Amino acid sequence: GAPSQLEKIDMLDFADLVAINKFDRRGSLDALRDVRKQLQRNQGRFDEPLDAMPVFGTMASQFHDRGINALYVGLIDQLTRKTGWARASTLALPTGLPERASIIPADRAHYLLDIVRVVRSYRHAVEATAQAATRYYQLQGAHDTLQLSADSRPDRGEDDAVKPAVAVDQALLDAMGRVRQQIPESVWRQLQAVPDLLARYKAPELITHVRGRELRQPLFTTSLSGLAIPRVALPRFHDWGDWVRFFGLENVPGEFPYTAGVFALKRTDEEPRRQFAGEGTPERTNRRFHYLSQGDPAKRLSTAFDSVTLYGEDPDYRPDIYGKVGESGVSICTLADMEKLYAGFDLTDPSTSVSMTINGPAPVLLAMFFNTAINQQLRVFMERAGRPAAATERQEIAARTVAAVRGTVQADILKEDQGQNTCIFSTEFALRMMGDIQQYFVDHGVRNYYSVSISGYHIAEAGANPISQLAFTLANAFTYVEYYRSRGMDIDQFAPNLSFLFSNGMDPEYSVMGRVARRLWAIVIRELYGGSERSQKLKYHIQTSGRSLHAQEVDFNDIRTTLQALLAIYDNCNSLHTNAYDEAITTPTEESVRRAMAIQMIINREFGMAKNENPTQGAFFIDELTDLVEAAVLDEFSRLHDRGGVLGAMETQYQRGKIQEESLTTKP
Repeated sequence: GAPSQLEKIDMLDFADLVAINKFDRRGSLDALRDVRKQLQRNQGRFDEPLDAMPVFGTMASQFHDRGINALYVGLIDQLTRKTGWARASTLALPTGLPERASIIPADRAHYLLDIVRVVRSYRHAVEATAQAATRYYQLQGAHDTLQLSADSRPDRGEDDAVKPAVAVDQALLDAMGRVRQQIPESVWRQLQAVPDLLARYKAPELITHVRGRELRQPLFTTSLSGLAIPRVALPRFHDWGDWVRFFGLENVPGEFPYTAGVFALKRTDEEPRRQFAGEGTPERTNRRFHYLSQGDPAKRLSTAFDSVTLYGEDPDYRPDIYGKVGESGVSICTLADMEKLYAGFDLTDPSTSVSMTINGPAPVLLAMFFNTAINQQLRVFMERAGRPAAATERQEIAARTVAAVRGTVQADILKEDQGQNTCIFSTEFALRMMGDIQQYFVDHGVRNYYSVSISGYHIAEAGANPISQLAFTLANAFTYVEYYRSRGMDIDQFAPNLSFLFSNGMDPEYSVMGRVARRLWAIVIRELYGGSERSQKLKYHIQTSGRSLHAQEVDFNDIRTTLQALLAIYDNCNSLHTNAYDEAITTPTEESVRRAMAIQMIINREFGMAKNENPTQGAFFIDELTDLVEAAVLDEFSRLHDRGGVLGAMETQYQRGKIQEESLTTKP
């Protein structure tokens, strides 16, 4: 309140200690000065310096806060003097005022507003260039028509009828020159290369280069009727303005802004199928993993942990723990448990990928996983060499192993606070651990494992509509980007280690979830942060909507799941989990999981439209919906900015309140 309010606080006449909490707020230094003066006046301590007044600025939400520590030492001192308590604090009395260790630096607090401006500026530039390209195309057409007309006339010399035509032709050339200056060189090269692009996708194979290796992939499949079905279909534009909009906002799969997909073509040796498993003991879940991956050359394991593990507890006979051990997830509390969980899988095999849905205790579980993989390789070394590895050999094996393992650890603490609630540390401390994980990845060359899966799925499951899911998830992602950069990491050191998780429901917006996410991410990473091509590629996993499943007439749930999976595959998701029809009432059985996997397999292997990899690109409805969703996401970014960014909005529980409100009105 106002300083005058201090006159009414009689407690200052008797207080031994005074704490001013939330010292990170504006005006805290003025409040500290005013309270010290008031305390000095009320208690008549004018012979003591103002700084000696026992008034402490504190930030209780911050770990190891200097103000809290000073208050603690002061409290121990008061107890000792008043009661004769003989115990003195071993904590040294902190000096100076508490300092807010800001997650987002003050000069970057407007990052969401920057993102909105960059995206809108980019779209404006694309449109301006497209209009210039259309004018150039029209002028070129007029020039060609005039030239054709001149070529068809009998040669009559420079008579009065020819001179005006020559003047018009020169005026056209002059206008073309002026308009040409409005088309950036990079766009001009794209326009000149359109014939080459069309020829490239009419060839039998698409030739690309991945990490210095030439990759040849067939561009056509053959239908039952004998037709050549293209894996990528290109537009049939003539107007150069249409081509500029296509290159700037859509493009072919694998090309900026990656609206149609981050890879030129899907892998044929590994389907995007990834099924969730986890219940009971590690041995039981291990058996389910082997069942799910039986006969599949790619072992894509997605791990669910029980709530006891999620909250960082060990199994115990405590009433609040005992009944939850192994329920709706696997119980893991030791390295031995982790080794049993993945027994029989070579964790360093390029075809093996392990995802772990763990957040608060993510660093601990990740360390267990890495050590499980390292121990596997140490056993392999012993079998081959007939002896244990020496110390230097162990270090080399460990380095090779962490660089080779593939997978994802969820670790997304922001969505935990906003939508799922399994928080065991303060947000700030959890963010610092996430930064530590990513720094470890940078220092040890971990390129194939994702340090965080930025999740919108749980936000959606908590009740958010598709726009809020996408906006909150992307805003969280850009918050991680800002935080990691503030720690001194370069965008290209960590952006490739970020992945995403979205939910697919039945609403129309889900049809373009991936398109909007990929385009926004690519534009912002390139235009605002200067990230490389690899950093611009947003890769994401889709899980069909759990809250759309009905507990009544569960047999019909497979129909919903099939439609949601179809949307995800049409939108070129990078991996996909299809929910089992009975998940609304029980842990999935082997029979229901088998049917869930069959949904993906039938779509990918049998459904004709899925043989094409950009089937919705260019549809009027999809184009309109993409722009509508993108604009709505940017509007939400602006609202978050007005509330102090993602972290500021979290302090007032804006995201949580919005999710809860939408859960009451949003249909699944």
